[in-house]
Amino acid sequence: MNASLLNPFTVTHPTAVQTSLVSGACFARFDPTGKFVAAGRSDGSAAIWDLDTRAAIRWCEGHVKAVTSVDWSRNSRYVLTSSKDWNVIIWDLASPVDPPLRYTTIRFDAPVVSAYFHPRNSRIVLALLSTGEAYVVDSRKEHRARVELCEALSEGDDERARKVSSIMTTARFDPSGRHVFVGTSTGNVLVFNSRTKTMVARHRIAGAGSMKSLEFAKMGRRFATNSSDRTIRQFILPTYPSPSVGAECAILETELEPTHRFNDPISKVAWHAMSYSPDGEWLAGGAADPATHKIYIWDISNDGQFATALDGGREPLIDIHWHPQASRLASTTNQGSVLIWHCPAPERWGAFAGGFEEADENVMYEEGESEFDIENEVELAKRKKRQEDEEVDILGGVDDLVDHKVNGVAGDPGDEDLEWADDEPDDDWQGWRLKVIMVDDDDAY
Repeated sequence: MNASLLNPFTVTHPTAVQTSLVSGACFARFDPTGKFVAAGRSDGSAAIWDLDTRAAIRWCEGHVKAVTSVDWSRNSRYVLTSSKDWNVIIWDLASPVDPPLRYTTIRFDAPVVSAYFHPRNSRIVLALLSTGEAYVVDSRKEHRARVELCEALSEGDDERARKVSSIMTTARFDPSGRHVFVGTSTGNVLVFNSRTKTMVARHRIAGAGSMKSLEFAKMGRRFATNSSDRTIRQFILPTYPSPSVGAECAILETELEPTHRFNDPISKVAWHAMSYSPDGEWLAGGAADPATHKIYIWDISNDGQFATALDGGREPLIDIHWHPQASRLASTTNQGSVLIWHCPAPERWGAFAGGFEEADENVMYEEGESEFDIENEVELAKRKKRQEDEEVDILGGVDDLVDHKVNGVAGDPGDEDLEWADDEPDDDWQGWRLKVIMVDDDDAY
């Protein structure tokens, strides 16, 4: 639909299912442009779907066990898949073959629970293992390393007691890439500096229980936690100092107080997943209801008020993800279907002309005094000639590419953490294009 015909004052969260992709997926993730969806499957493969044609255009087949997570590089050239087979594979979608070529494979010593690209450089990967260990893997020549993120001991704690009591259950980069946030089984959120790999903060969350997932708003100042006490909490992040390599720095020990708590007071349902809208004004939570497909949406800009509950049928929900640019959601059912939700809006025909008015019923039209008068053909030809000579901007306002270099977070030119991430940049440049692969009818999917 033409974006100029949409009323900007209509509801800005999804309300209805637009289409369903039967993909056998366990979860689905939009790419940064919003044109493609990557669906991880239990058979060890991942499918790349084109939302315009609603067809699978690439199959990433390389794992022998279930895929546990999928992530996109900032310009969508590379796709990362992690699996229970202990491997993380990075696929190059610029390769003119299907399946795409493997850019690299990272092997670990245990099943991989999740893995993510660094927001500024796809050669830096964060991985969380089923054993509760988190690693930052840097494949750049000058920085090549695999470093485990270790929680610093509190005063009076011995290392053995800490390992038994605290296990890392979820890990994410923040949108700027400066820090790694790790949730633990004891309800703490640990913050590590991405450059030095040292812990800079430990946040206690009272009554949270084990952390299941973390989610950040695009600007990075707000983040939400999903924990075992069936409550989603939103927090405002403090600022963290940038430590020096090899130097000891004081660890910020605080108890975070949530700005909002989200739960279902009636059914006390748990949550499978959560996702922020691109502008951070809406938060969606996927309910772990065994009988229905429910998505709860809260209005963050209106003091966290409950907005609506979307019903996707009788197939239970297992995952959700919000579109990076538009009011759309991807929710995955336990039967493997990916539901694409959108916000249908009436067309605003008054956008065609300033004096255009929409009428609810037929009215008599009053003709202007000289509206249909015959014009001088010479003057008419001159006016058309002048209009033809005017330059027409056919590219302005159309930008299919998304600048994710700073990922919505401004950085200072002298920022050591961002300069470290930008050193030895990857080749995930904005101008690349996905190759069209022609297949015979016998080989079609």
